[in-house]
Amino acid sequence: MWDNFATQENIEFRHMTTHRTILVTSALPYANGPIHLGHLVEYIQTDIWVRFQKMRGNTCHYVCADDTHGTPIMLRAEKEGIAPEELIRRVHGEHLRDFTGFHIEFDNYYSTHSEETRQLAETIYGRLKERKLIEDRSIEQYYDPVKEMFLPDRFIKGECPKCHAKDQYGDSCEACGATYSPTDLINPYSAVSGAAPVRKESVHYFFKLSDSRCHDFLSKWTTGQLTPEPPLQTEAANKMAEWFEAGLSDWDISRDAPYFGFEIPDAPGKFFYVWLDAPIGYMGSFKNLCERLNLDFDQYWNKDSSTELYHFIGKDILYFHALFWPAMLEHSDFRTPTKIFAHGFLTVNGEKMSKSRGTFITAESYLQQGLNPEWLRYYYACKLNGTMEDIDLNLEDFVARVNSDLVGKYVNIASRSATFIQKYFDGRLDEPSEAGSTLLAASITHEELIAEAYEAREYGKAVREAMSFADQINQYFDQNKPWEIAKDPTKRQLLHAICSDCLRAFYRLTIFLAPIIPDTARKAFALFKIPDNPSWEDLDYRPVRAPKELREYQHLLTRIDPKQIESLVEANKHNLQAAAQPEPHSQQRHAEHQQHTIQPIADTISIDDFAKIDLRIARIAKAEHVEGADKLLKLTLDIGSETRTVFAGIKSAYDPAQLEGKLTVMVANLAPRKMKFGLSEGMVLAASDERGGPFVLIPDEGAQPGMRVK
Repeated sequence: MWDNFATQENIEFRHMTTHRTILVTSALPYANGPIHLGHLVEYIQTDIWVRFQKMRGNTCHYVCADDTHGTPIMLRAEKEGIAPEELIRRVHGEHLRDFTGFHIEFDNYYSTHSEETRQLAETIYGRLKERKLIEDRSIEQYYDPVKEMFLPDRFIKGECPKCHAKDQYGDSCEACGATYSPTDLINPYSAVSGAAPVRKESVHYFFKLSDSRCHDFLSKWTTGQLTPEPPLQTEAANKMAEWFEAGLSDWDISRDAPYFGFEIPDAPGKFFYVWLDAPIGYMGSFKNLCERLNLDFDQYWNKDSSTELYHFIGKDILYFHALFWPAMLEHSDFRTPTKIFAHGFLTVNGEKMSKSRGTFITAESYLQQGLNPEWLRYYYACKLNGTMEDIDLNLEDFVARVNSDLVGKYVNIASRSATFIQKYFDGRLDEPSEAGSTLLAASITHEELIAEAYEAREYGKAVREAMSFADQINQYFDQNKPWEIAKDPTKRQLLHAICSDCLRAFYRLTIFLAPIIPDTARKAFALFKIPDNPSWEDLDYRPVRAPKELREYQHLLTRIDPKQIESLVEANKHNLQAAAQPEPHSQQRHAEHQQHTIQPIADTISIDDFAKIDLRIARIAKAEHVEGADKLLKLTLDIGSETRTVFAGIKSAYDPAQLEGKLTVMVANLAPRKMKFGLSEGMVLAASDERGGPFVLIPDEGAQPGMRVK
């Protein structure tokens, strides 16, 4: 029946697309905190698109890097007593570990603290300077007299000059939304030392974005007048129009020492602001890849390049990527992006991620709890489209969707059909039947729509088409009832045909889903004794490309047990150790948004909620090191009526001898937690942030063990 199915028209359809040469980047995660589920929206979205392009036979390179410069890195390294280079090396390993755990497949994952990025930053700066687009000016800014450093806007807090809300940042008010200069704050203080800052003059360097050359170029580029297709989504272009109407301001691209970054040539003590060299990190990472693979860097980055360049970013950093970045490239003789794809943020159960609710979930925690990363990849794909809309991770829907679609529909096809093929036909597949050819031919429409959806980043649509095809396969299986046919030895040929038809259709369905669930797809292809993952071309209809036999069936994917989700949430509720980056109100992964030192106030609770926490005065009867633990001390706490053992992550700040005999405060009714080193029966309270810590709370001398804290 192949003759009916493999028409010349069908085969030629596969080869109509032109080969493309593509460079893809994701925004650079800041090297000052862990990767969390919000971050993964972007990297999973990008990885799916890249895998699809590679399956189509296009040359596609995917590069990224850690964003490693800035004041937060410097201060965190100082707090840990290590060099910034050591800190960023360690975080780089942690980030790459987490990305790899979620099957994010970079062609190069590098660092902005590299010689390639330094040289490119100096080249771009030099060319902008030659074109008189760099100007130095003396400015007045706040200076911390205790830390002896100029303070970035986000390291200054005070009273909002508009609504008078307390403890607002130096660039904008989170209460009323007003923007202002740090010098406008009322009663400002340093978020680093707490000291009152003083005003001090310093020479800074500015990129003249307000220059008519930049303005004229950007007004045309952002609206698609200079490119075959608009480089921005409609929502993004509309946002650009608002910013143009408000007027473009010159951009301060320098920072004063002390600062961790690249020193500006011929300007001792002045450093490139992190947001200047961060996007140049895309170029630096790719240049490093070029050196390893002997690629032509200029082919991709020259002004007349015919290659395609795509940036996947969060909508919070659109200003930098759609204004500063293309203006820098254009006026330093490099090419501009083909397109910038901005996406929305992640909410969990309809709300922002929250530590108190256990929904601020790190990538590491998800994997440590034993959850399959492809469950999340699939769920995100179901939700993602080509717009800047936020997406929601509804944990209940997550369980239902994965179990219904991936296991109940997709895996179910293989598990049911392969059983009969192995039992009765030694794993050999039959030629397609007439009905089976019709089933496979029906997949052509799905294939075209799925390919279009992947290209447009409409992954939700791609998933719906794939699951529609899965439904057709399952209906074909159920309508033919092979479990009944198997009872009649005279109908073996029919049984063989039905199950072979379903498995061939399953093979095609797996190709459809491979960009989303690559590891499960690899196992499915191995079932057909296919050593390498098929390409999109393997969907053509020639017999030579069709699977012909099976290995012994091995289970491809398990269901999510709702208890796994409960454990994940519970595990993250008790993760109260101060994070290196603050809890985000959005996906704050980049330097501009990660310079919050003082963490925002947590979600409001009632007095009844607080009353549930039993805080008790405890005397530290004994404190000792824990063999094999880098961060923990073992504390024996006397709470009057009994003693408790608590493992506390305070080793970096205290010697055990310092603690014995002292009073502290503990959470007495916290569920015991089984740890590698023993059972922890509570938690001691401590304070910490980027200014220092952890500092164990010490109550007044009048307090006695067992007293309740109210």
